This record gives sequence, structure tokens and C-alpha cells, in this order.
Amino acid sequence: MTKWMKLAERVLDGEEVTTSEAISILECPDDDVLLLMHGAFKIRKYYYGKKVKLNMIINAKSGLCPENCGYCSQSSISTAPIESYIMINKDKLVEGAKRAHSLNIGTYCIVASGRGPSNRDVDQVSEAVKEIKESYGLKVCACLGLLKPEQAERLKEAGVDRYNHNINTSESNHPNITTSHTYDDRVNTVKTAKSSGLSPCSGVIVGMRETKQDVVDMARSLKVLDADSIPVNFLHAIDGTPLEGVKELTPLYCLKVLALFRFINPTKEIRISGGREVNLRSLQPLGLYAANSIFVGDYLTTTGQEENKDYKMLLDLGFEIESVEEMKAGLAVENDKSVRQP
Repeated sequence: MTKWMKLAERVLDGEEVTTSEAISILECPDDDVLLLMHGAFKIRKYYYGKKVKLNMIINAKSGLCPENCGYCSQSSISTAPIESYIMINKDKLVEGAKRAHSLNIGTYCIVASGRGPSNRDVDQVSEAVKEIKESYGLKVCACLGLLKPEQAERLKEAGVDRYNHNINTSESNHPNITTSHTYDDRVNTVKTAKSSGLSPCSGVIVGMRETKQDVVDMARSLKVLDADSIPVNFLHAIDGTPLEGVKELTPLYCLKVLALFRFINPTKEIRISGGREVNLRSLQPLGLYAANSIFVGDYLTTTGQEENKDYKMLLDLGFEIESVEEMKAGLAVENDKSVRQP
């Protein structure tokens, strides 16, 4: 039995990965990556079988953001030529949900740029979510920035199931990425969403000049936050941003990162997110031996893989798309947990 399978069995027995073991995952020799992924898959299969959760984003408000996040084309310091617009209307939000439903998407993600939502933004999203729930029954995740408690409660009442606010990087690396808000601001927003009964979603962006220890710290921080869903983004460096030209990642290292997040957060939804197409490249299918969720379609200001290629990839792997009924059952468990453990 390989060291990675032994480690997987220990994790399944309830043991936590040590710091030295976590670093060793990221430093796994390239020749042994398939053995590492085999260990990660043992954990993934135990909790999720061969099911894959599908997610789709709608960019509900683009650009016009006062923040100075170094990775983002929508920030105030970016010169990237992107489309900018205010919050789209209810009909367009519902239309996006209709398309998601037709593609067998389980979670519809409404994402808006900006430091945080205005009350008007919350009203528009809430109105749309009510109709989306009635018409399509989709799981809805909102990502609107720093959130006030009363806004979180209104979103929950409207039917929003999950709230996303990524920590993005480690606490120590955060000042190198943005100075217009703090790491604690991000953590507190996740806690605010959770306290309001919303399922917490929080993830990272890997490849922003962080150390391997930073990556381990990210995974551990999300374990402490008890995020139900963890999107793992890989930096897609955009011209016109401070991180323009940064290309630190290799496909094999990205696999090691996904394995690390599975070993440290064994029971959680691990989602391969932005940048998978340009960083994992031809190794994208292998990522799903650790992760159990992906985005389908385009991201915010970058394009994703063609939808039919994603479905073919899942078919070729012998994986199954999680059904709407299974999604609802899982959501009920998450909501129950939020009520019992505020």
C-alpha cells in the first residue's frame, strides 16, 4: 500500500494531516502524482462516490469596483478592457437560471462586483431568487461582496441557499494581494453568512506568488471556517492587472493542490474553478479524482471550456452528474447543520 493510500485511510479514520505531510503532498515527485491522486480519490469516493456537482456563474454586475485586488480585471487599478455595467435586472437573472436548468446545472451562482451590495442590489437579487426558486428549483449561491447581517438575513428569507466570499489567499499573503480590505473582513463575511443560515462557500486563488506553506494555511483556514463548498481557483493572469504575466503553475502542481484540499477537507465540496482550462490543460479530468465539483461555462471576465467538452469529459471518466433531487437532499442537510450550528 502506498504512503498516500495509508494517509487516506488515516484521514477516513478521522485523523488530521500534519503540516509536514501537507507540505509533502505539494512536494510529491511528479512521477508519483497518479499515486497521490489515487489516495485523494479514495477519500472523494467515500464521501461523494462518482457524482459531480455542476455550477454556473452569471456576472450580474461587472467592473466599477473600488477595491484594489491584484488579480482582478474588475478592480479600480485594472486597465483590462472589460465590459462594465450595473446590476442586471430580474428578467436577465431569471433568464440565466432558465439556461442553467436546461443544462442540468445544480447550483446557479449570482456574482456581482463591488466592495459590497447596496440595499437595492439585495432587493433585485431577492426578487429574482424568489422567481428562480418557483420556476426552476435551482440551488442559488450569491456572491455580492462584504455582507451586513441584515442583508444576509434578507437573502436567506428570499431563498438564497449559499453565500460565497473567498478568502483568496493566506492571511500572511493577503496584504500582497489587496490593501483596500483586510483578511478579517473576508472571514467575517463568511461568518456573517453562516450565522444567517446561509451555507458558507469560500475558496482560494492559487498561483499568486504564495509559498507552499501559504497554500497549506489556506486549506486549514477553510477547515476552521467549516466552509461547505471550497472553490479552488488557479490564477488566470489577466493583462492590465498587477499580476499580469505571473505564470507559476504547472498542471501537475495544480493536481497536488487539489489533492491537498481533499486530504485536509475530506467531507467538503471541492470545486475546480477559474483558471482550470489554462492551468490544468489536458490534465483537467484527473483533477476530478480529488474534486467533486466544477463550473460549467464562462467565468466573470474570462471564458471557460465549451460546455459539451465538460459533459464529454465527465462521460469519459465514468462519472455521473448529481441529480436535482440529490442536490436538494444535500442542501437539506446543509441547512439543518446551519440551523443547529450557527
